[in-house]
Amino acid sequence: MIEKKDIKLTLQQAKPKIEYFCNYQERCQSDVKNKLYSFGLDTDDVNELLAHVVKLGLVNEERFALLFAGGKFRQKQWGKGKIKRELKFKQISDYCIKKALEGIDDDAYIQTIEKVANKYYSSLKDKLKFMKDQKTIKYLSGKGFEYELVQEYIKKLG
Repeated sequence: MIEKKDIKLTLQQAKPKIEYFCNYQERCQSDVKNKLYSFGLDTDDVNELLAHVVKLGLVNEERFALLFAGGKFRQKQWGKGKIKRELKFKQISDYCIKKALEGIDDDAYIQTIEKVANKYYSSLKDKLKFMKDQKTIKYLSGKGFEYELVQEYIKKLG
């Protein structure tokens, strides 16, 4: 692991750095706070700079949640459960999480479950259908898909 040298920036030095950090990629408030603390700033300076980037519109929790959920669903094919857990971990509000999960199209969600399940199921070498079913259920649950939907789809496979 790379050792990070202790950095101690002033408020004026940190301001353009955090603006660049927020412009580069969509960020949530907890990511911005962690970055500011890594600059060696105290709590008052962190709160001041966080308010500054929020006021500029560089940080928006609802926008972050929508983009995060959509991206993880499309790119990594995560289910709503895993997306919700990760957003909670990033300290996103329940309201924003709800809005983000509502932004995932139901038809696309079902198609994704089917696609991921079919790909995984066909890759298994087990001879017994029961074993393939159990492994597929475990895999899909780990990706955050709801157990009821997974069970429903497994029944279709049989």
